[in-house]
Amino acid sequence: MRKIYLLFFLCSFVGFGQNTNALSLEASILRGNALPHTEDMYHLVNGHPQGVMLSLVNRTDGSKEWHQAYNFPDYGAYFLYQDFNSQPLGQNYAVGALYNFYFWNRHLQLKLSQGIAFTTNPYDKVENSKNKAFGSKFMGNTNIGLAYDNQNLFKNIGFHAGILFTHYSNGRMKSPNSGINTYVLNLGLNYNFSEDFVRKPDTTTVAKSYKEPIHYNFVLRTGINENPIINSGQFPFYHIGFYADKRLNRKSALQLGAELFLTKSIQEYIKYYSVAYPEENISANTDYKRIGIFVGHELLINRISLEAQVGYYAYQPFKKDIPIYDRVGVKYYFTDKLFGGFTIKTHLFLAEALEFGLGYRL
Repeated sequence: MRKIYLLFFLCSFVGFGQNTNALSLEASILRGNALPHTEDMYHLVNGHPQGVMLSLVNRTDGSKEWHQAYNFPDYGAYFLYQDFNSQPLGQNYAVGALYNFYFWNRHLQLKLSQGIAFTTNPYDKVENSKNKAFGSKFMGNTNIGLAYDNQNLFKNIGFHAGILFTHYSNGRMKSPNSGINTYVLNLGLNYNFSEDFVRKPDTTTVAKSYKEPIHYNFVLRTGINENPIINSGQFPFYHIGFYADKRLNRKSALQLGAELFLTKSIQEYIKYYSVAYPEENISANTDYKRIGIFVGHELLINRISLEAQVGYYAYQPFKKDIPIYDRVGVKYYFTDKLFGGFTIKTHLFLAEALEFGLGYRL
């Protein structure tokens, strides 16, 4: 997982050297509150999380079609430091890639970022048994922000203020993994390295229709995870999906499909549960497989797209999880037909798996 995230982080620098005039540095201070979503989290959030976020971004100039289609977004890399002001939780450090999208005459900024985080104080049975949020030192980090932005407040210096939501989870690669969410006020400055940066929209582009007939997709998602019992062991999983997609326009495609979940850690969990809770009358031979049906939406940017899905288990003999699941992530098209992706599958706020996928579009 660390290697995949590092590759994602390094890819965010592609193109920086092509136009150094387009670079901008953002610095923000953060302070807010944690959002406990399970009962065993309340004793951990007795302070106000605070931190710093630094971003190095490339301002798009209109040289590519997708720049103008998305109102000239920024893309780049970020560093995030958060102190939870809670001894069991410690501090987190994260790096990753980001996009900034702009609305309202470029004064409203939507920030989407994804990366890998390191925590200073993960769960330890002896030294830190209270921390049920972080079961491992390394985990995923997702951030969503909305802010007022003025990039030219004074010469090269700009200002932004808003709110940032942060999420940390290892996708239950190792238990415990309640994860943690925070919302923080985001106040900061940005510095544009050049006053001469000019956007040059391509006025020669011929309007085209992006509508397509229905396409069929096959995808295999895999990885490792652990069931909720601490130190029960990590096992591989295989999530096999088949779905149809219909592209509606330049930015959107809808999905409808079904998938088979072969999650070996659940098979081990069933064996444990049948012995530990005999009053539940759960057989050790209960089928661990699940079948889900889902609908989804894909936001197409360039070769990168953002994917979100909501599903329902049509077949789920072992019912410890709720029957509704969701998935969000990033997809990259190597060709028009072959794609790879990184997604996180959850049951509402509780993560089940960090999935690495490879698929084919017919």
